[in-house]
Amino acid sequence: MTVFFEDLAVGDEWTSDGYEVTQEEIIEFAEQYDPQWFHTDPERAAEESIYESLIAAGFHTAAISTRLFVDCFLSDTATLGGKGIDKLRWHEPVRPGDQLSIQAEILDLEPETDSRGLADIRIETANQDNEVVFSMIALVMFARTDG
Repeated sequence: MTVFFEDLAVGDEWTSDGYEVTQEEIIEFAEQYDPQWFHTDPERAAEESIYESLIAAGFHTAAISTRLFVDCFLSDTATLGGKGIDKLRWHEPVRPGDQLSIQAEILDLEPETDSRGLADIRIETANQDNEVVFSMIALVMFARTDG
């Protein structure tokens, strides 16, 4: 069943399955998109960085969070894409071996046109210790059934 804008309610929540972050993917993502040494050089990062180990690039964490959100919710909806992101924050570094999952909640719903509505959805990503490592409010458009 495809979920449309009218099927959504403020307070609806979803939780994803877990995802293990590997050292190899941290380095691969960083080498392509954010080649700073604390994302690409595990030995130097362990010795010289304030984090004392290799850490994932922030937008790598955002990309993982987006994938988890698609898998646990968006893939079954009439989504029309995003309009933006508010309150994007990185709270804690993500390290190799971390197990991430997301909790998403609809904060607001607003019809925009006869054919689409906008949902403000809070997404919090936590690690295996239930520490929030990342959060954002995604502004997601959904098709309306009456449009």
